[in-house]
Amino acid sequence: MSQPDITVLYFAAASTATGLTEQLVTLPASQYPLSSLSGFLVSLHPDVGLDKILQSSQWSVNAEMVDNVEEVVLKGGEEVAVICPVSGG
Repeated sequence: MSQPDITVLYFAAASTATGLTEQLVTLPASQYPLSSLSGFLVSLHPDVGLDKILQSSQWSVNAEMVDNVEEVVLKGGEEVAVICPVSGG
């Protein structure tokens, strides 16, 4: 059985930290909680400050904002966006 892939879209600070705007990520399990994705992405991009960025970011899955990450389970094929807070100036 093949591992499920998702597309992660990085915006603003997350894009700057990873050096990417988009990344195909293979999930470690076929039923993967969105609440665990932060830690997984940080493990793929260690030492760039992504953990702090993700703590204050919101998620969208298939272009829909996620209110409660605990309720979302990724199964593969989703497009997941990291929406960073925008600082005004």
